[in-house]
Amino acid sequence: MTTEPPTTKTHPTDITGTARAARTAGTAGTAGTGERPAGRDPFFDNAKYLAILLVGLGHSWGPLLDGSRSAAALYMFVYTFHMPAFILIAGYFSRHWTGRPEQLKRLITGIGVPYLVFEVLYIAFHRQVAGGDQPFSLLDPYYVTWFLIALFIWRLTTPLWRVVRWPVAVAFLIAAAASVQPHLGDDFNIVRVFQFLPFFVLGLQLRPEHFALLRRPGVRTAAGITVLAGLAVAYWAAPRYTNRWFYRTYSAQELGYEWWAGLVMVTALTVCGLLLTAAFLAFTPTRRMWFTALGAGTVYGYLLHGFLAKFSRWRDWYEAEWVQGPAGLPAVTLIAAVVMTLLCTSPVRRVFRALVEPAMDWAFKREGPGGQLVPR
Repeated sequence: MTTEPPTTKTHPTDITGTARAARTAGTAGTAGTGERPAGRDPFFDNAKYLAILLVGLGHSWGPLLDGSRSAAALYMFVYTFHMPAFILIAGYFSRHWTGRPEQLKRLITGIGVPYLVFEVLYIAFHRQVAGGDQPFSLLDPYYVTWFLIALFIWRLTTPLWRVVRWPVAVAFLIAAAASVQPHLGDDFNIVRVFQFLPFFVLGLQLRPEHFALLRRPGVRTAAGITVLAGLAVAYWAAPRYTNRWFYRTYSAQELGYEWWAGLVMVTALTVCGLLLTAAFLAFTPTRRMWFTALGAGTVYGYLLHGFLAKFSRWRDWYEAEWVQGPAGLPAVTLIAAVVMTLLCTSPVRRVFRALVEPAMDWAFKREGPGGQLVPR
């Protein structure tokens, strides 16, 4: 859920990309401010908003899985591609990341510091609302914060993928190895970081013309067939397979399977994730929509909705009779969609900007004459 924001006195940032990278690529990135810089392509803002919407919907369906095969199938279907889509876009807008001082500064303030802030906030929230002695640990990402540390790690490795001859293949081999290695540990949710790595590396290789291919009529027809097939497979698989595979957090052995099952599943999930991500992007509107501006605020929706998702479970909101009835799934879906939309709006961004996009010029040297870094 920040590559290269335009140079302004504010601190625009976003979890997937920025306007400067967009201008370089001839497409649009994202910014965390309410303003929409000239030249932004609505396609990526639309894609980010729709992807973050699916993240919220997936979390809202979690408590309904046991009582509804339809909910379990939708959950499995969405979890196959919603984060891969987000990660691929993040990779695409990281293509120009070289580790320059201003890029490192934005990496720290746009991803590193928010990770530290929200890791502490989530654990404090857990202790206050749910009780218990949840330990403070910056090495063990809490709930949604895993994506921030993952993106931090992925972006630091970006220069490496420029010199590797077969970057996507190498990334996939790393993901496959993580799926059969039960001793990697939990620090930084490293298994998930490795298993999602191929989507980020693939995004680094993409160019605007690749996205243009998705808009061809024939591709959209194939995308429709892919979506229908994906829903059918998910409905069949829902009662047969654990959805823990889709979290990419565990090795096969930790899930109670033989090691080779990890290789099969990581391959299947990667291929299915790519196909459904392509289908998702093929159907993403390319023109400005009523929700296009919200694509600039996806980091807010991502980081803030977790508090509501956790609170709803700890306060047993899902035990209400109407939630358990036939109208429960549609109603919960609608509520989650509204909440995620509101969390991406400009008023919410203004309130929480100091936490999500801290202005920290005081902490860094400034660039002086000749590009030398000097104290402020």
